[in-house]
Amino acid sequence: MYKAKVNASFEFEVTQEAVNQLDAVETSTNEYHIIQNNESVKATILNSDYNKKTYSVKVNNNTYNVVLNDTLDQQIAALGFEIGAAKQVNDIKAPMPGLILEINIEEGQEVKENDPLLILEAMKMENVINSPRDGVIKSIAVSQGNTVEKNALLIEFE
Repeated sequence: MYKAKVNASFEFEVTQEAVNQLDAVETSTNEYHIIQNNESVKATILNSDYNKKTYSVKVNNNTYNVVLNDTLDQQIAALGFEIGAAKQVNDIKAPMPGLILEINIEEGQEVKENDPLLILEAMKMENVINSPRDGVIKSIAVSQGNTVEKNALLIEFE
């Protein structure tokens, strides 16, 4: 079972059986001739992003933006996760107890995903804590030289 969302407003389900019965012939690269309800339809795939499962399709001179989700995508969404969605991490907590050796950011600073934020020493190893997403630092709950327990709040994002 596939779920299709067209132009971010129309949603419908498509079964594998319906896909198998589709009368479509590729006439050239990304161009198809389709017979639907005894009518001839010309379709062209203008853009495709296989990772995000998004497609821009031109059908009889009308362009449609389509998102296709298979059964696995639907199960992941039902669990509260989304593939390819923007990460919504709003705070960073200590992954283990340790000592804050260095803080590389300030409140109000804009950071990019994977920018180094601070260094946490644990078991004589330096662990660089990187930004999980793009964002702005709302607050820093620790100072250099502080010891922290596991799950202690370190940084909050706006």
